[in-house]
Amino acid sequence: HARGRALRPRRPDLQAPQPARHRASLTRRPAPRLAGATPCPHKRAMTDTETLPRTGAGAPKRLFIKTYGCQMNVYDSERMADVLRPLGYAQTETVEDAAGGILNTCHIREKAAEKVYSELGKLRILKEQKSGAMTIAVAGCVAQAEGEEIMRRQPAVDLVVGPQAYHQLPELLTRTARARGERIGADFAPVDKFDALPKARGIQGVTAFLTVQEGCDKFCTFCVVPYTRGAEWSRPVAAILDEARALADQGVREITLLGQNVNAYHGAGDGGDWSLARLIWALNDIDGLERIRFTTSHPNDMSDDLIAAHGECAKLMPYLHLPVQSGSDRILKRMNRKHTAEEYLRLIERIRAARPDILISGDFIVGFPEETERDFEDTLDLIRAVNYGQAFSFKYSSRPGTPAAERPLVDEAEASDRLHRLQALINEQARGVMDGMVGREIGVLFEKPGRMEGQMAGKSDYLHAVHVKAEGIAPGDLRRVRITEAGPNSLAGALV
Repeated sequence: HARGRALRPRRPDLQAPQPARHRASLTRRPAPRLAGATPCPHKRAMTDTETLPRTGAGAPKRLFIKTYGCQMNVYDSERMADVLRPLGYAQTETVEDAAGGILNTCHIREKAAEKVYSELGKLRILKEQKSGAMTIAVAGCVAQAEGEEIMRRQPAVDLVVGPQAYHQLPELLTRTARARGERIGADFAPVDKFDALPKARGIQGVTAFLTVQEGCDKFCTFCVVPYTRGAEWSRPVAAILDEARALADQGVREITLLGQNVNAYHGAGDGGDWSLARLIWALNDIDGLERIRFTTSHPNDMSDDLIAAHGECAKLMPYLHLPVQSGSDRILKRMNRKHTAEEYLRLIERIRAARPDILISGDFIVGFPEETERDFEDTLDLIRAVNYGQAFSFKYSSRPGTPAAERPLVDEAEASDRLHRLQALINEQARGVMDGMVGREIGVLFEKPGRMEGQMAGKSDYLHAVHVKAEGIAPGDLRRVRITEAGPNSLAGALV
């Protein structure tokens, strides 16, 4: 990884980090040291007894967190709030009220970093209006990749912390408030992070994310994750089960297991390393926990026991996000995906044989460097063969330092046209899947009141939004619902 300059791609065949199998054998990457970095001279000096800025004498400190990107960043933001709660921080949705602001960033898309700098410009103005009495932090993958550049371009930033070091936020914030010490934390040490996080989580609601795996060893040529999140690493089974039980005790009914490559999970447990399927079966036995999901997966790690679990484990929901990116073998090879379109299709067949009603979701990149119209047509053919219930699709955006960034780009207008055509096909398929729900009885976990009086809203087994008008439904209730109508973005139904 690097900061403030192009990431240096490593040859996957020679330098990809090997998966860590046990905590004791975890290979840690040395963190770039910026010890003793001197705070910018314009920053307000604080006394040794002052730890963090307050909104007023004796008033509680308010913390504003803005999250960009994937579900893992949502989980990380929740945990940042947890580690800062003992310091007196309570979250606020209004940045103007905040004594501290954290931007938890994503580095996947081309314009992600520029969006962060734009937001930092707004925070800088707010900080000036508060006479400097506001702490600004940048976290996440942009922080990991561009730490020094962030500090250079926006001096109002007090500290930068990578995704494997946010457990250090209390210490880093305190040092920053005292105007001395390190202002960049970028360790690649997930063991330290998870060990240091508070056991209790400030969960509000009946669903929760739970990170079980981080990092990626696949080195797709378009992706920065191996550089910003590090090598694949799996949390120990006992730690995950403890956190899941605690969530269930707090009223959480559904857990989504998270990982950059979650089905590569190989955490240490009784008898050796556990697969994701074995972990799911253990979670299945937790009282109060009624639903299990996981995301995001790689086709090459979709093991036989995980496929079988979809057909046999009652609490594992019939929904699978399985990105393929392209339907062209030529482009898949250029992406370093290490599978063909045919292999992906045969995998989908095996999954549907185990669970015929499963909803398949995917990811697609159009306009990848050197993609031809024939390559794109191959992608459309694959989509037609799979029949996706939903999918995320994007025009290729170059990430500096990745191998694909050095290749000729597809014409922008052509890429936009392809994206429009692909999304039209995906939308048609998704519409068909939702229309096919009408008349069916499905499980719905209710989460909150709907927008209309007397209405409750929740998610179906297939992750569709569902709303029902009925009395006596509370958040956390899991009920059978007969679907009566399919709208553009949600389903309507009646209790059975």
